[in-house]
Amino acid sequence: MIPTPTLTHLTKQDYRRVYEPAEDTFILLDALEADASSLTTTSSPLCLEIGSGSGIVTSFLSHILGPTSAAYLAIDFNPHANTCTLATGRANSVRIEAVRSSLLDGLRARLKGQVDVLLFNPPYVPTEEEEELLAQSKAGIEGAWAGGATGTRLVDALIDGGAVKDVLASRGRFYLVAIKQNDPAGLVRRLAAQGLDAAVVLARRAGGEHLHVVRAIKP
Repeated sequence: MIPTPTLTHLTKQDYRRVYEPAEDTFILLDALEADASSLTTTSSPLCLEIGSGSGIVTSFLSHILGPTSAAYLAIDFNPHANTCTLATGRANSVRIEAVRSSLLDGLRARLKGQVDVLLFNPPYVPTEEEEELLAQSKAGIEGAWAGGATGTRLVDALIDGGAVKDVLASRGRFYLVAIKQNDPAGLVRRLAAQGLDAAVVLARRAGGEHLHVVRAIKP
């Protein structure tokens, strides 16, 4: 069993500004652990997390990959999340490069065909469009859950613009957290329509949410 990264360095004050790991976080960790043998086949992988928050997911992935020459890049538009991600990396002996950005703005061309593992636990809660836009503009913790009318505004922007397929390396993997209201089967179909091998690889109920992890692999 792969140990969960330590987060003892983060405080209550941090969690007022950055999303605290919860069941949606842990289902993503479980999906990564289930794929551990496949994830370790590349000797020098480039790993990219969109919306890194506390940094726990990237740090967990580093525990799976072990002492390799992997490169870890973590994107978040919340500046306090960038700070927490760096601190979590240090606490877990992993060097993470944290970038303040929304999705892949400014990075897509540079990363084209380079990313071996792409991770995204997006803001997936259906909200009024105005609430979602305000959350994104404030660049605070609200942006960690407010997802627009279907809970998929940022996911739609990432998938429909072709960015996932664009940045993935050959045999690169994309892991995406979704809930039932986001239509996981529809997300799978949209990724498959772009030539990716997509499927729901894990699902479970947690409180009032039915969580899913969608995985897409580039041929």
